[in-house]
Amino acid sequence: MKRALVTGGSGAIGAAIARRLAADGAQVYVHANSRLEEAQRLAAEIGASAVSFDVTDGAATAAALGKLLDDGPIQILVNNAGIHDDAVMPGMKAEQWRRVIDVSLNGFFNVTQPLLMPMIATRWGRIVNISSVAAIAGNRGQTNYAAAKSGLHGATRSLALELASRGITVNAVAPGIIATPMSEASFPKEAIERLVPMKRAGTPEEVAALVAFLAADAAGYISGQIVGINGAMI
Repeated sequence: MKRALVTGGSGAIGAAIARRLAADGAQVYVHANSRLEEAQRLAAEIGASAVSFDVTDGAATAAALGKLLDDGPIQILVNNAGIHDDAVMPGMKAEQWRRVIDVSLNGFFNVTQPLLMPMIATRWGRIVNISSVAAIAGNRGQTNYAAAKSGLHGATRSLALELASRGITVNAVAPGIIATPMSEASFPKEAIERLVPMKRAGTPEEVAALVAFLAADAAGYISGQIVGINGAMI
C-alpha cells in the first residue's frame, strides 16, 4: 500500500484529493495547520490519519515528517497547502507578500525535501503540486499568489529532471475557478459565465480525479508538466 500525504487537506480541494486517494487504496495522511479538527473529521471518515504542522516552519515540519517516516517512506505527495491574501500591488503590505510566498513556495520546499531520499530509495514516487490558473494568466490583486505559484512551476520542472531516473514523477495541477466556499464569495454566477467558456465552475472532485491519475502507475511517463483544469479559460 502506498503512503500518501496531502498538505492543506482540510480545505475543499485538499479534502477531495484525500478522499480520492484513499478510495484508490492509498494510506492517506491529511495535513492541516489551523484547521486540525476538520482534518481529523475527514481522516475518521475515510480511514486516514490527520497530522498538523506549519509548513512555513522548517524545523517543525521536519520533526513532524520524521515521525511519519519512522513508519516508512511517503511515496505520494500532494503539495496543496496555500493561502490567498489579495491586494493590488500598490496597496499590498510586505507581510502579505511574504506570507503567501512562504506558505506556497517555501512550504513546498519544507515539506518535499525531507521526503525525497526515502522516496528515492523505493524507486517509485509521485509528487503533485497544486498551482493555479493565476500563475499562468495572472490575476489582478494576486501578484503575490501568482508569483508563488509561478515559482512552483519552475520548481516542478527542475525537480522532475532531478528525479526522472529514479522512477519519480513531478507535476503541477493548475485549477481555474473551482466551486469552493472561498470561490463562491469571489465569483458570482454571472462572473463565471463571463470568464469560463464552459459556463460553470469546476468541482473539487474533478481536480481530485486529475491528481489521482497523475499519482497512479498509469501516469508513469508524465513528468515536469503543468496541467491546467479550467474549463477552457486558457
